[in-house]
Amino acid sequence: MFPFGEDIEETEPHDNDGSAREQLLIVLDDLTGDREKVEADFLASLPELKKVLLKDAEFILESDPAATELIEVLAVYPGFFAIFCYRIAHSLAGSGVPLLPRMITEFAHRETGIDIHPGARIGSPFSIDHGTGIVIGETTEIGKNVKLYQGVTLGALSVNKGKASSKRHPTIGDNVILYAGSTILGGETVVGRNSIIGGNVWLTESVAPFSVVYHKSQIVVRNNNDFRESGSFII
Repeated sequence: MFPFGEDIEETEPHDNDGSAREQLLIVLDDLTGDREKVEADFLASLPELKKVLLKDAEFILESDPAATELIEVLAVYPGFFAIFCYRIAHSLAGSGVPLLPRMITEFAHRETGIDIHPGARIGSPFSIDHGTGIVIGETTEIGKNVKLYQGVTLGALSVNKGKASSKRHPTIGDNVILYAGSTILGGETVVGRNSIIGGNVWLTESVAPFSVVYHKSQIVVRNNNDFRESGSFII
């Protein structure tokens, strides 16, 4: 989809002599009763999918001071790879394909440590930096221009099987930044647009747009002459 050494903006998806289409049909054979429609819909979606992924990659490039060029993001960034796999899986899941979407996102999970359920709804552009340990649950909704850092969890308040068909995961508005280690839980939890959630924050209730939520560590300065080991710590 992103052939290196060519004009990324102008290049059309390659057919590779039909091999991609043939492989897709083989995979779909045992997974869906209407494989030709699913195949046609998916292949027709590729040009738009490519545009969305390029927006994601450009957003990552703009957001990360360590990124030097677009090809670097496309080729080596684990956050982009996880987003790439998610968007393909989400497209297939939307066409009613079982199992395969989870196989794709679990492959990305294994390779990157980033766990995005294909059922999640994520706007574009979207940025994941570093990424290890990120979890995005099935009914999560994420707006546009959202940035996530490593260790973020967008999860459910419980693992009650009876709630499988309900909204269990949070909603994140546009232009939100979620810093490392923040945990946001619950289907009714909404992070309003343009908010910043600081590192290691534990959040189970909604916050208004333009909020800044942070965890303040307790710092105790002790006399060096009175230092001794203690089994009691405040974390």
